[in-house]
This record gives sequence, structure tokens and C-alpha cells, in this order.
Amino acid sequence: MAELEEALVLCYVALGSNIGDTKKHLMNALQALHSYPEILYLNISRFYLSKPHGPQDQLDYLNAAVSFETRLEPEELLDVLQEIENQNGRVRENGERWGARTLDLDILFYGDEVIETARLSVPHPRLCERSFVLYPLRDLIDEPLENLKINKTTTLQDCIDNLSDVEKDNTQIHT
Repeated sequence: MAELEEALVLCYVALGSNIGDTKKHLMNALQALHSYPEILYLNISRFYLSKPHGPQDQLDYLNAAVSFETRLEPEELLDVLQEIENQNGRVRENGERWGARTLDLDILFYGDEVIETARLSVPHPRLCERSFVLYPLRDLIDEPLENLKINKTTTLQDCIDNLSDVEKDNTQIHT
């Protein structure tokens, strides 16, 4: 049993939706994540409302983040997340970025690994630019934010401190 426990990796995933019943899409994602036997100890942040990045002719997003431990390899986890997105009506338009979507699930951290493949970049490359990712992530962190390194020199607190005033105001707690 100790060998299995050693194989667990702490992961953080961002959730977002701005089409249809956004809260239902996020709740469906949480339920789906909870149903996978390879995903353990699921924790969820508060929900946040944020303005869209990219095209502004779309509705605001409902965002959250989750942390959990898993035995899945990084690309296996990506496959699970994309399957959950697809089950919730996610459509990927010919390479369109930052468009409206029923559900978006992004791996923010996979343990302390740095991953660069054709399909996956971890830590998430735009993590430090987005309050709608940083604020929910902050809800899940038990240790001081100054201790969580995004890279060799930048901490989560540095990212929050360096957000523009516009970006800081872009994301509000959903009540």
C-alpha cells in the first residue's frame, strides 16, 4: 500500500464555462472528476465571475479550481479532462483560442513537474497573467503563497502582486 501512496501526485486544474448553464457545467465536471478512481482527495475553490480574455463579444465566465491527488500520468490526465469537456458539449473550433465554451479544464500544476509536449505545457504558460486562475488557486493553497513556486524565481504571490489593476478587478467572487 505504501508504494501506491508514493505514486500519488498533487495536481491543480482550472475550470471555466461561459455558455449555457455555467454552474451546471462546472458541477458536472466536479462530479465527473470525483467519479474517477484514479483521482483522490478532490478539493474545490470558491466560484468566481470573470470577464473574457480574447474576443469580448462573449459572456462572462464562471471559474473555479480544484486540487486532487492522482496516479494518472500527465497526458492520461489531459485525456480524462478532455473527455469531461466533450461530455459537456465542448466544441473546439479550428484552432480558435479564447473563444466561448461550455467547459474548459486546464492542468495548472502536475506535482512540481515542468512538462513541455505538443499537447501539454505545465505549469500552465499563462497562469501568472490571469486573475480568474490565480484567485481560485489561492483558495486551495494551504502553505504561504510565497512558498509556491511557479518557476525557479516566481512565486504565486509574485503573480498576484504583479497583476494589472484592470486584471485584478476583472474577477470577482460569485455569490
